[in-house]
Amino acid sequence: MPGRTRVHRLLPALPSTGVPTTVSRQLSEAIRLGLLAPGEQLPSESDLASQLGVSTASLREALSALRHQGLVETRRGRRGGTFVCGPVESSTSRLRRSLQQRSAIGLRDFGDEWAAVAGTSARLAAARASTAHLDNLDRLVEQLDRASTVGDRGRAHSRFFIEIALASQSERLTRAEVRMQAETGELLWLPTIEPFPLAHAVAALAEIAMAIRSENGLLARDLAESHVQQATRWLVQTRIAEPPEQM
Repeated sequence: MPGRTRVHRLLPALPSTGVPTTVSRQLSEAIRLGLLAPGEQLPSESDLASQLGVSTASLREALSALRHQGLVETRRGRRGGTFVCGPVESSTSRLRRSLQQRSAIGLRDFGDEWAAVAGTSARLAAARASTAHLDNLDRLVEQLDRASTVGDRGRAHSRFFIEIALASQSERLTRAEVRMQAETGELLWLPTIEPFPLAHAVAALAEIAMAIRSENGLLARDLAESHVQQATRWLVQTRIAEPPEQM
């Protein structure tokens, strides 16, 4: 059985209002990104509430919403608890609507932030990554190469960049990367007439992983920024090229 995740390391601080809704959204995003794996048992309600800095009542309300969405299930008995069921695949129409709701300028601005976070994370990871982090990066490149669905590609690609942030050993960078992947992680794999090139992405991620393993921080940074810039250009061009009625 997978080990339990220290959820508070991945999620940003919660606002003072709408806490159950915010907790539910953040946990659903963690499941959708593959940060919480199918079959993984969540910490006890008291422990998870403590990690997230919320009341047990707010957490229970959030978990109830996740159960209704089919994202978690609660089992009774001596080996009971709350377990992750797995991500629900996003429909192509929903992804297209999500992209259409963003402006080209907003996407470029997002890309600037993503490049800054990913580049800095890669540079730091080259000096700080553990063997486990390096192996995880290689595994995620292989997962992306084998992925055949929008969801699987989105999770592998997003998880790769989150793993780099984790390898940087910076909680702020990790939380920033999680937030950005939750915003656009799946959009990059939206089926279009000219889809984002999977083979090129796999090769780019493999080069980034190799630079980090070689402890070449400047090269890792440049490669990460270059890939993010290409991804951003694709998102902007796709947003501009496809008319609203097709989105």
